[in-house]
Amino acid sequence: MSKVPKVALNLKQFMLRQEVLKLYRDIFRTIRQVPDKHSQAELRAWARHDFQTNRAQSDEVAIKMLMQHGRRSLTELKTSLQLSGVSEEK
Repeated sequence: MSKVPKVALNLKQFMLRQEVLKLYRDIFRTIRQVPDKHSQAELRAWARHDFQTNRAQSDEVAIKMLMQHGRRSLTELKTSLQLSGVSEEK
């Protein structure tokens, strides 16, 4: 199955899509730092579910609000990892 969208995206949509993909990758990189494998699996399932649920979203404002929520969640996860003494991998 091709990952190329059926309809070509304009520049604004393309840039927004890239931001969403970057957030997705950042979330999964951060989840890898969680020491407990069971917690990692739960966090991955949660992240996939949220992204999958909103996959068909096309309203730019709604997408930006969802990204804001995702960034906030990512920041909370990173803060929790730092407070628990897990060093951040680079």
